[in-house]
Amino acid sequence: MLNPLQSSLLPPSTLSSSSLRVATYNIHKGVRGLGPTKRLEIHNLGLAVEAMDADIVCLQEVRQFHHSEARRFSPTNFGPLSWPKQPQAEYLAPEGYDVAYRSNAITRHGEHGNALLARWPLGKVGHHDVSDHRFEQRGLLHVPVYWRGVEVHVVVVHLGLIHASRVRQAEQLASMITEHIPSDAPVVIAGDFNDWNEKLDSILFAADLQRASACKDSNVPTFPSRIPVLALDRVYTRGLRCQSVMVPRGAAWARMSDHLPLVVELDLDSQS
Repeated sequence: MLNPLQSSLLPPSTLSSSSLRVATYNIHKGVRGLGPTKRLEIHNLGLAVEAMDADIVCLQEVRQFHHSEARRFSPTNFGPLSWPKQPQAEYLAPEGYDVAYRSNAITRHGEHGNALLARWPLGKVGHHDVSDHRFEQRGLLHVPVYWRGVEVHVVVVHLGLIHASRVRQAEQLASMITEHIPSDAPVVIAGDFNDWNEKLDSILFAADLQRASACKDSNVPTFPSRIPVLALDRVYTRGLRCQSVMVPRGAAWARMSDHLPLVVELDLDSQS
């Protein structure tokens, strides 16, 4: 499966490149399907993360543990490609990458949250609870990444399903950026915004955040993965310019999650 994944992206980034490659991906907890048709995709997702060859990978719906799924996909029941013994974030991290993870939601048999994988050193990991009501637990994962001697503040987000909740969560995100991050520091906000009606840009613009796009049309569909029509997965930046935007396509990518990943390449803004 690795070859079709690799061939669907632009040439890989290299450590000699001056651009920062950032990917965001909602991995749907590493499984797809329902009932008896449910299948384990976490191993293919590991190949996908490696194929994206990103400096920073922002992941949503990541599990540290889930007892029921671990039993269902145990080596006895499922064979050699079973539920990983490691937490999903650590399992998905390519060799040499640092990992940050914080849980957002506690469920009956486990939990899930946001993760950041980076080939550059990480600073202190922060977590901000932005849950808006008791039916949806949401959080912001905030991690400084030290890229080529520059401290880039990265925030991984997964906003709510209800519009009013998303608005309040976006306002909290904008306040966090303006109040807790130095005004001259580059910022990357990446994740699943669930903003199907395109209402959040103006809130984030007020915090000097710009939606990453390589052309005038910033609407890059990533959902649903088989026939993407909604730009739910996004990257917003401050102090960085977007050079390219990529959404890998094809049957292999459509199979792994209900979202497609979004991959952007960024350069430092000369005015920063």
